[in-house]
Amino acid sequence: MAALRSLFCGGKSSVSVFLKRSFHRSTPAALQVTVRDALNQAIDEEIERDERVFLLGEEVAQYDGAYKISRGLWKKYGDKRVMDTPISEMGFAGIAVGAAMAGLRPICEFMTFNFSMQAIDQVINSAAKTYYMSAGLVPVPIVFRGPNGASAGVAAQHSQCFAAWYAHCPGLKVVSPWNAEDAKGLLKSAIRDNNPVVFLENELMYGVPFELSEQAQSKDYVIPIGKAKIERPGSQITLVSHSRSVGHCLEAANVLAKEGVDCEVINMRTIRPMDIETIETSVVKTNHLVTVEGGWPQFGVGSEICAKIMEGPAFNYLDAPVVRVTGTDVPMPYAKILEENCVPQVKDIIFAVKKTLNLL
Repeated sequence: MAALRSLFCGGKSSVSVFLKRSFHRSTPAALQVTVRDALNQAIDEEIERDERVFLLGEEVAQYDGAYKISRGLWKKYGDKRVMDTPISEMGFAGIAVGAAMAGLRPICEFMTFNFSMQAIDQVINSAAKTYYMSAGLVPVPIVFRGPNGASAGVAAQHSQCFAAWYAHCPGLKVVSPWNAEDAKGLLKSAIRDNNPVVFLENELMYGVPFELSEQAQSKDYVIPIGKAKIERPGSQITLVSHSRSVGHCLEAANVLAKEGVDCEVINMRTIRPMDIETIETSVVKTNHLVTVEGGWPQFGVGSEICAKIMEGPAFNYLDAPVVRVTGTDVPMPYAKILEENCVPQVKDIIFAVKKTLNLL
């Protein structure tokens, strides 16, 4: 009480000193955003930004999307910007490609990329080749997007990774994001790109939250297609992967760090065009390389990386053969224990690293 009495009796000067005192404030928590919400933000911002952009696919409108990627967009923009389609991938992919040829910028959602096989003639023969066959007169600015690769308990016909399938074809760009920042920045770039882009998401990542930087929260934030990112610097061995496998590589790197092994982890982000320069620069530094992917081993993304390293200047810096960690070369089984053994796990990456470094 005596302190308060002296404060108020001291006049304006004492009160002003009291009011100017600074109070300790905790640092605001970083914004956590799931991959699902990051994709939703990207589509929302691009539809708002460009009147030519629209979304179509099965259940994307009134049902908010099979995986709720388009939640709220139909109510916000209406039938002309967010369109439900019949269950005919060949049909609505053809509509989307034709709309792109006519000057619009469609986002064509496949409920899963396994169903894109029904529309592959539109993707390859129409979307990918028209710009070349028209001598540059007819661009096809379209995004084909949806979940890709293994999920959980959906067996052989719903578990394929199409990264290598589509990356094989000239005329397409193929993007494979890992975290929320990748998803938002790369999808916005894909929508703005004048070429057809195959945008490969992962169903198991949709609900995973990641910190979203202040920069990535901006409506102007984009990530350039064709540029990889070093997620973890290291000096002894390079781990290269895309999509969900990036997280596995980071987990493996953390385990190996406790054993004195320093791994560099590269998130490819884009499969085609591949940022081989970033991989080569890392291999020159670490002298060892392990590739990790969820797809099958034959003619896969890892195979292409191996070939490019062998044909380029980094080959002379390798101290051991490149090792690939891939999905098992069989159709995906339904049984949980068999499924787990068909998909690359953290322990498989650790084993490959130790084998490469001759630590076994």
